[in-house]
Amino acid sequence: MKQYQFWLVVGSQFLYGPEVLDTVARRAREMAEKLSAVLPCPLVYKVTAKTNQEIAQVCKEANYDDSCAGVITWCHTFSPSKMWINGLQDLQKPWCHFATQYNREIPDEEIDMDFMNLNQAAHGDREHGFIGARLRKPRKVIAGFWQDEEVQERIGSWMKAAVGVAVSKSMKVMRFGDNMREVAVTEGDKVEVQAKLGWQVNTWAVGDLVKVMNDVTEAEVNAQMARYAEQYDMATDRVDQVLYQAREEIAMKKMMDAEGCRAFSNTFQDLWGMRQLPGLASQDLMAQGYGYGGEGDWKVSAMTAILKAMGEGGNGASAFMEDYTYHLEKGREYSLGAHMLEVCPSVAADRPRIEVHPLGIGDREDPARLVFEGKPGDAIVVSLIDMGGRLRLICQDIHCVKPILPMPNLPVARVMWRAEPSLTTGVECWITAGGPTTRCSATT
Repeated sequence: MKQYQFWLVVGSQFLYGPEVLDTVARRAREMAEKLSAVLPCPLVYKVTAKTNQEIAQVCKEANYDDSCAGVITWCHTFSPSKMWINGLQDLQKPWCHFATQYNREIPDEEIDMDFMNLNQAAHGDREHGFIGARLRKPRKVIAGFWQDEEVQERIGSWMKAAVGVAVSKSMKVMRFGDNMREVAVTEGDKVEVQAKLGWQVNTWAVGDLVKVMNDVTEAEVNAQMARYAEQYDMATDRVDQVLYQAREEIAMKKMMDAEGCRAFSNTFQDLWGMRQLPGLASQDLMAQGYGYGGEGDWKVSAMTAILKAMGEGGNGASAFMEDYTYHLEKGREYSLGAHMLEVCPSVAADRPRIEVHPLGIGDREDPARLVFEGKPGDAIVVSLIDMGGRLRLICQDIHCVKPILPMPNLPVARVMWRAEPSLTTGVECWITAGGPTTRCSATT
């Protein structure tokens, strides 16, 4: 989060004279400094813009500054909105229109025309709002007193979404092999996704991964095993299987880092030269912020990485997941979310265990994996699908619970949840929208 900043651009005009403009700048700087202390990212006061040229220049600078994740505008006084047309038309970063004012209350006995001329955000922000609507410019409008906690929380939430946009524009996904055969929902138009969202999605042969795995040193494997011991409980005596997962993880991380990739996908149908499907390896990579999608679902892998970036500094828990089966007991209807192996330990309620068990599919050795129960709480599940000519982002509110059954013979990570407002309504809406079984989830 801290590698990004947001710019505060204040609107005014020369009509009010230098004293008023100095006061506006001083107050804006104070507000930015105080808000920076409570928001996820720094808010940097840039300019009190009074001309078309100033506005156009700061919008151009925002576009080309990689550290700027978005622009927050506020009209302390009245700022004629025709001055904003060129700049807003050119602006390519997320935009939040913050409708606030410096003072909380109207000072009964002190208010006069000088006060009115200086403190007319209610006037200026409506003029500013018109030009946003007139230009049909996507924007977030947040109104309220700048020192109120709920207002600060809304700005923080918007900042996290804007960070997701910044991460999306530089997203690179490494596909190890292709999609699972005959599966439709994992397909998609990679060219259109790059044009619209900025994602670069490319494929590397599994044989390339195997070659890098063979070059991993024993010292590197031992160091990775030490990191496993710090984070997880070793609940198996089949250490060779865990050593192999460490080798897989090191190799995948090397390849992704060399290419600048933040997400990856694979499928159990394409494991040429590999002894195990990456389980523990994929889970531990997700715990470090990498995105993952099973069955070759590169859309879900990218979304998982984006949600992880958005959650940094907060709860930060997000994972790849699938709906597997339902519990349809009347009054206690739940979905069991899990996967063969690859659920991120960030959603674990307790310290995960490393276990080794047969997989049953893939025709490979028994893979090591992390086994745990998910923590309870409110969350969302998200999936991006290609509808042919357009993308659809599906989002659903859920409430996670401690699994109501021990399920001692199910050796995978598992989460139980109820879709809101009910399981059946949630399932019907998800299916109607074309939502897949694979999705990323994030706790709120």
